[in-house]
Amino acid sequence: MSGLKTTTLTLEQMRSRRAQGESKTDWARLKREVEAGVEPTDDEDSPDATQKLREVVEKRQVGRPAGSGTKEQVSIRFDRDVLRAFRSAGPGWQTRMNEALKDWLKTHSPR
Repeated sequence: MSGLKTTTLTLEQMRSRRAQGESKTDWARLKREVEAGVEPTDDEDSPDATQKLREVVEKRQVGRPAGSGTKEQVSIRFDRDVLRAFRSAGPGWQTRMNEALKDWLKTHSPR
């Protein structure tokens, strides 16, 4: 890494500098290389780490994991006190509400 100067900035500071035109990154060149499929060169200090990073990035998926396929998203209105009671128990409240409704259906008819 000869001739390179490493600096430490927060993400906010980097974005601010980029917005002000102070970024030293040649974004146009990077975009051209990505579009042309040019791979970055290996890190001369740690070529193994570069390959491992590429493997992790290739496996990484964007977005939420696929659901079970058994649920349907709907818009429904509940009384505030009912929602407050389920939400007060913390994360997973929608699953608990679903289980409570399934349990109710075991002894009641929805009609």
